[in-house]
Amino acid sequence: MRNFIFVLVILISFNSCKSSKRPKVVTKKSKVEQRDTPKTSETSNPKIKNISTSSQIIEYSKQFLGTRYKWGGTTKKGMDCSGLVHESFKAYQIYLPRISRDIAKKGKKITLRETLKGDLLFFKTGKNRRNFINHVGLVVEIKNNAIYFIHATTSKGVIISSLNETYWKSAFTEVRRVLE
Repeated sequence: MRNFIFVLVILISFNSCKSSKRPKVVTKKSKVEQRDTPKTSETSNPKIKNISTSSQIIEYSKQFLGTRYKWGGTTKKGMDCSGLVHESFKAYQIYLPRISRDIAKKGKKITLRETLKGDLLFFKTGKNRRNFINHVGLVVEIKNNAIYFIHATTSKGVIISSLNETYWKSAFTEVRRVLE
């Protein structure tokens, strides 16, 4: 009986791991309108702040600060860089691919000067600076000519770093806007 229950639990676990391929809903609002328009609460509670989608995604991602790195991870038990981005956007019904090099094919490529909170930074990391994007971070703040982004590192887990740091500046590849 225990073996049957164990097999049943394993089968249910595998079944819940399949990815969801829901289409992204596109609205007619301009980029600036959509970014700056606060999301209204379902309730009329004045204590709940109205904040933009990008700010909500950023706040959601910050709950993972300090989470250890786990390749393929998407929970507070362990998280990788693309898992952090994937889960943070998914929480607000924006469905991105699960792998950073696939995420880098979404949205619009922009210049660093155009970067806003909620944009994604892409990197080619490693000793040999591989020929493909293998790291992603979510821009959480821009101040004093510095871009700060949240991401998951193998050594420190989920942290906020600056693009001005030598390592990240040299590994930087591109920035993309997925929020219209």
